[in-house]
Amino acid sequence: MQERDATSDWLASGVVALTGHPRGPELVPPGRAASVARELGEMFDVDGAALLGERAALTGRHRAGRVSVGGACRLLPLASGWAALSCPRADDIILLGALVEESLPVTDPWPRAAAAAAAMEPDTFDERAALLGLPAGSIRPVPAAAPAVVGRPRDVTGRLVVSFGALWAAPLCAQLLAGRGARIVTVETPARPDGARQGEPRFHALLHARDRAVRLDPDTDRDALHALVRAADVVIEASRPRALRAWGLDADTEVARGATWVSITAAGRTSNRVGFGDDVAASAGLVALDADGLPVFVGDAIADPLTGLTAAALALTAPGRLHDVAMSRVVAATLDGSPGGPAAGPVAPPRARPVPGPAPAPGTDTAAVMAELGVPWPS
Repeated sequence: MQERDATSDWLASGVVALTGHPRGPELVPPGRAASVARELGEMFDVDGAALLGERAALTGRHRAGRVSVGGACRLLPLASGWAALSCPRADDIILLGALVEESLPVTDPWPRAAAAAAAMEPDTFDERAALLGLPAGSIRPVPAAAPAVVGRPRDVTGRLVVSFGALWAAPLCAQLLAGRGARIVTVETPARPDGARQGEPRFHALLHARDRAVRLDPDTDRDALHALVRAADVVIEASRPRALRAWGLDADTEVARGATWVSITAAGRTSNRVGFGDDVAASAGLVALDADGLPVFVGDAIADPLTGLTAAALALTAPGRLHDVAMSRVVAATLDGSPGGPAAGPVAPPRARPVPGPAPAPGTDTAAVMAELGVPWPS
């Protein structure tokens, strides 16, 4: 792999253009996440560093300082230190009120929430957020024991990858494996379709155009669900383990028969932490500092693409294992002490790969996939 310095990789990635205040200078982030992404991307013949800003290239969104590029996450001062808190879901505003123990206005809850959070200590904030299932965390050091990507890539041509992932990290993992010849089946349930379908359609299509889309109800279609997982060479899980266990699916059982199980979570399989790309990255310490020494977001949900690249590389180089891929640890492992700072030199804009075609509608391929498995299915 070609050696380059971390600053050059950041400047070329598109992330620097997304980091800083809207009217302030573009900032080079700390650490070497862009370099790690570039190195991992070489395994898949893609510009891995450019993947970090790919969504923003399609949405057209820009840096916004202590508001995330996507707009759903905020950096809030606490009684000591800072925290990142995401509210992308309809119920999160209610949970935010419970977190700060106030009734918040739906139209703009942030000023009052920020004022209340400023009186909270980090431990209290984290405990309440975990109890409520809010995607949030105080900014503090995270153990940087990310899974090491070692070994040579294996041939996955024709291998079946069954993905239960949504949004960004898990679909990117599956898409990168598809680029190496794997067959991808993405599973959605009637109750929980992929939330990314409601976002930028080109971005969703970019990640899913090569998928076969299956929709199964874990209550009524459990036999079909189990048959699909038993046929998989690789299973991608992007939820806390109890979700698939409740459907009768067990990672250790599948690994024992030779499958690869990739488990993507916010903070590891034993943690109850809920998180999305922005709050996980920031709380793990990947924030830039403005002229006042205060934190601003780095890029756009950067923990997602960085984790997707890492997960795909692990599936490619270390088959037949359970990979516990914690987004927080993946991010923390890139923080080598280099501080970053104002950009000096040309800053590349975010850019996206060509969209290869439309994404399949939910359940488009259910009957065909079930037929291939020999599972009876209504025509």
